[in-house]
Amino acid sequence: MGLVVYWYDFICFGIVVAAFIGTLWMLWKKEVASRCEDNTIYESLLLARPDRDDYVRATPKAHVSSYQLWSSCWKGLHPGWLLVSRFISFVVMAAFLSWDISDWGLTIFVYYTEWTFALVTAYFALGTVVSSYGCWVYSKGLPSENGTNNEFLMRGNIEENITANNTTYGVKEIRGNIKLQSHYTREEIQQRAGFWGYFMQTMYQLMGCMHTVNAVCLLVDSALNSLPFPWFRIAYFVQWSCLYVVFQWVIHACGFTWWPYPFLELDTPWAPLWYFIMAVIHIPCYGIYSLFIKAKFSILPRYFPQAFIRVY
Repeated sequence: MGLVVYWYDFICFGIVVAAFIGTLWMLWKKEVASRCEDNTIYESLLLARPDRDDYVRATPKAHVSSYQLWSSCWKGLHPGWLLVSRFISFVVMAAFLSWDISDWGLTIFVYYTEWTFALVTAYFALGTVVSSYGCWVYSKGLPSENGTNNEFLMRGNIEENITANNTTYGVKEIRGNIKLQSHYTREEIQQRAGFWGYFMQTMYQLMGCMHTVNAVCLLVDSALNSLPFPWFRIAYFVQWSCLYVVFQWVIHACGFTWWPYPFLELDTPWAPLWYFIMAVIHIPCYGIYSLFIKAKFSILPRYFPQAFIRVY
């Protein structure tokens, strides 16, 4: 039996379509059409843009630079610790996911919870790869912007020595060489992180839909990483839910007979109200995790000013 559509179901369709289009507009304004201001730093995960002085400066507000994907918010903490925590989380999540699939088969993915579980597992898998690369970058002494940069320390020593000798021409020449080296080194990091780094950040922004086991793993990761969690990326969370709802509509139109969640049913006059409530409830769900991240970057620097690195 196919999906039976009543007149009030078109209100449900409208709520989902409006939410999806609205979030697309939000992402267009914040992600795609954002422009670099004079007093901000531009450093996209997709492309590095050098400024007039050949430096790669950073980012419109709430965007993330590539080094933040693998560096910790704790000064002096080796990125290997983040790598280990992500790898352990991936193994634990993958084990639980495999267990569910073994017991219930692929039909387990009819549930939204399993979608988010698989998403978090993918996040930790990608995070493990990115952290591995970060450990390699760290071992090579490439720029990291967290105060542990050997190259910038070397630059300072060279400039001081040359200034003492009053060799103006030498200062300009060495500054230019180091600027150029810094630009190419940073550009290499950007190209390596690139699309996958942006994809990883997108998955991280979907963590407002976390549950039980993955919540523990994500809280540990959030306590160690230096990734931002801006409000506008609630759009990804909403779009993820919209895709799940459309998935349910499609499989029911193809003959699936039962709804995994009663509030998604379309054969009741109360359906528009349920859909509206579920749309609104994304705000507190995302907001709780966002407040945790905000508290992290607001409170911890006060209590640990010498140990905590506030990145934005």
